[in-house]
Amino acid sequence: MIDINTEHIFSKDKRFDDAISLFNSQDWYSAHDLLEELWHESNGMERVTLQGILQIAVAQLHLTRGNHKGATILYGEGLGRLKRLGLPDFDLDINRLCIIVESRLRLLQSEDNPDKVSIPVIYRKSHKDSSKTDLSL
Repeated sequence: MIDINTEHIFSKDKRFDDAISLFNSQDWYSAHDLLEELWHESNGMERVTLQGILQIAVAQLHLTRGNHKGATILYGEGLGRLKRLGLPDFDLDINRLCIIVESRLRLLQSEDNPDKVSIPVIYRKSHKDSSKTDLSL
C-alpha cells in the first residue's frame, strides 16, 4: 500500500477527528454514523479510505453481536479497500490498522477467537509509538 500524505479534505472538519475518537473508544455504531456522513460528502480516493475504515467499524459491531460471518466479510472488504495503491491516509497509520485487522481476520477464518489480538485502533502517523504494533490484549 502506498499512502499519500497530503492535507486531506477533512483536516479541518471536527467530525473526522470525532469519528476516529469514537472508533478508538470502541463506539462502533457512532463511529460508523460519522464516517458514513463524511463518506457521503467525499469523492475519489478519499471515499475509498473512509469506506474501508467504516467497514472495519461495522465488522467490530458485528463481532459484538456475535455475527462472525458478517465480521469476516466486512473485515475482508475493508482491508481490500485500505490496501489499494495510492490511497490518501489522512495522516493515519493505515498500515498498522491493517496489520491488526489482518490478524483478527485470520483468526476468524480459522474459527478462532479474534480477541486473541488487540481491538483495532487508529493511530495518527505522528503518534509516538506508531512504529510498534502490539497485537496482544
